[in-house]
Amino acid sequence: MLLGLALAHWQWQRADEKTQLLAQQAAAEHLTNPTDLPENLSRLTLTGQYLADQTLWLDNRIYQGQVGVAVLTPLQTDTGHWWLIQRGFIPTAVDRRIEPVVETPAGDVQVSGIWQRLETGYWVLGDNLEGNRLQSLDLSPWSHLSGEVFQGVVHQTEGAGHTLSWWQPSQMPPERHIAYAVQWLSLALMALIVAVAGQRKLWGRSAQQEAR
Repeated sequence: MLLGLALAHWQWQRADEKTQLLAQQAAAEHLTNPTDLPENLSRLTLTGQYLADQTLWLDNRIYQGQVGVAVLTPLQTDTGHWWLIQRGFIPTAVDRRIEPVVETPAGDVQVSGIWQRLETGYWVLGDNLEGNRLQSLDLSPWSHLSGEVFQGVVHQTEGAGHTLSWWQPSQMPPERHIAYAVQWLSLALMALIVAVAGQRKLWGRSAQQEAR
């Protein structure tokens, strides 16, 4: 019963977090070539040049049942900053020895997308970078690049070099968490009913034995 109550409380907390996240996204400002750290989930428009030779792949992505990778390419801007652009999904071959291929526009480009701040310290199994594939988003493979960079990634939604959008800031809506919370509360109630019924049965047996 206590486990059910604890898990229900956790799901309620998750629902509240998702509600706040969606509200933050709806109220996020739209910035063009910002020079200060944007608020999480801000909508950004950036102009600059892709560093095509620095492209890596975010491995094991799924889009509409198809396994593939997300394209990660740094964008150098005239402000002296560079931004990691998650350009979208591309399908890949079953044979992992075959390197993914994507065309990257040359020259000045304009891209728009949603800014996501990245937390550090994610645990991954083995090395995060294997060849040209990353298991999780991390800026360390591009630490050799010159210029300032903010700890985060721009999930591109339109503009030059965009492929297929797959990323969403909230994979599970608050309503789903609330449904799970109700389920755990129901299980906790069932456990309570069973415990009370069992205890009453034990009391009844104990009273019968005393009467004998």
